[in-house]
Amino acid sequence: MKSKSILVIGAGIGGIVAATHLAKRGMKVTVLEKNSRPGGRCDRFSRDGHHFDVGPTLLVMPLLYEAEFAALGAEASMREMLELQRVDPTYHLAFDNGSKLALTSDMESMRQQLEAFEPGSFQSLLRYIDEGDRHYHLGMEKMVNRDFRKATDFFNLGNVPLAFRMKPFANHYRNMSAYFDDPRLKAAFTFQDVYMGLSPFEAPATFSMMPYTELAHGVWYPQGGMYSIVEALVQLAARAGVEFEFEAAVERIDVNRNHAHGVVMDDGRHLRADVVLANADLPYVYKNLLPQDGVSKRLERKRFSCSVVSFFWGVDKPYKQLPPHTLFLADDYRDNFKSIIRDLDLPANPSLYIHAPARLDPAMAPEGQDTVIAIAPVGHMSENGEQDWAEIRDRAREHVFRRLRTIGIDDLQDHLKFEVNFTPLSWLKRYNLMKGSTHGLCHNLMQLGYFRPSNKHARYHNLYFTGASTRPGTGMPTAMVSGRLAAQRIMDEMIYD
Repeated sequence: MKSKSILVIGAGIGGIVAATHLAKRGMKVTVLEKNSRPGGRCDRFSRDGHHFDVGPTLLVMPLLYEAEFAALGAEASMREMLELQRVDPTYHLAFDNGSKLALTSDMESMRQQLEAFEPGSFQSLLRYIDEGDRHYHLGMEKMVNRDFRKATDFFNLGNVPLAFRMKPFANHYRNMSAYFDDPRLKAAFTFQDVYMGLSPFEAPATFSMMPYTELAHGVWYPQGGMYSIVEALVQLAARAGVEFEFEAAVERIDVNRNHAHGVVMDDGRHLRADVVLANADLPYVYKNLLPQDGVSKRLERKRFSCSVVSFFWGVDKPYKQLPPHTLFLADDYRDNFKSIIRDLDLPANPSLYIHAPARLDPAMAPEGQDTVIAIAPVGHMSENGEQDWAEIRDRAREHVFRRLRTIGIDDLQDHLKFEVNFTPLSWLKRYNLMKGSTHGLCHNLMQLGYFRPSNKHARYHNLYFTGASTRPGTGMPTAMVSGRLAAQRIMDEMIYD
């Protein structure tokens, strides 16, 4: 029997993983990527001996990564393919009043630190971790590893207890009052909601699974940076027979009635296929690659994640006092998220993240120098396009320098060799992320599980989707799950085609 041909639009994590699974089942798979290298928003660039991860800068949820690498049939384990080191403390948190907290799996250290903030808070942390443990394991089984092909996969008696056991209707930040009184501790164990593109003031308490997995399973860093994961996945794909074509932009998906025939490239080529799998940002696919049928407008009305302004700095001296991961958490935590989510702006006193990868891998910077990444969460692009991103970027830069001065680094701006910066406009232009939203559609309650867009088109029966804005959601390990689920659905439905 002739093998089926599959075109994958986009070489993001989900696209690479899906392509590998399909190729291993004998399909002829070609991945079309508009940029010059794979990875999508999990990108990398180098300049003057400095190496930068553009997207994620740390590996969380390692058990999920391990399971997905194993599902790909890798001869070596994930830990053998990636030279991982555990990052502990995971983060160094700095607060406005000068207090600091190092999040670590060393429970004695956590006890001493937390009790100095709030007497009795260490026992509260243990209770919170226990809740996170329950949410994590239920979430993996009932939500993350499911693609909910029909409503009854989600709405059934077996899932009713989840409404009580996973706290989907409880507000995450409000739920913290059951554990801590000190607002700094509430912030310390909810800021991870930003990974989902959410404010903790609207995120479901389900997401206590994130601080749990960081403390219980660890935060890790692969030698060479997070892009090493992309390289490992591409290696597995190539072994399976996947073909990649770079600098190959798709202009539209060729559809007729209820069938996708292939794609039309921006150079005019028509490529035919039995199946099309789109790994580009889902709202972008509906708006730019498909005929307009109302779905695109409905997607645009959904809630999008926030964005970020990122600075990538090559520095001519090392800053050894700068840990791998530093978070400056503002006292006006609630106002921060109001500015980002409601006002689509940069907060007046923003919380910031600083990454110094050379603390973990000295090869990320030339000897005697440093590589620094600074990230300021901001709102996504507005409908009217009135935001002045150059002005917002410049304000964010000054806030970074101001924050660094509070921990004794007052001369970094004098030692910059160069700067590369990304605003929401950059995320839109380079990665086709609608509204410049770095995490795609956000993960509020009505965009989780069955309520998240499906990985199959409702009309075109051989058009499928994978990636952040479809099921199960955003994040690198979740993108791997998304790729596997999409590939499995394609293979299952080919049997009955």
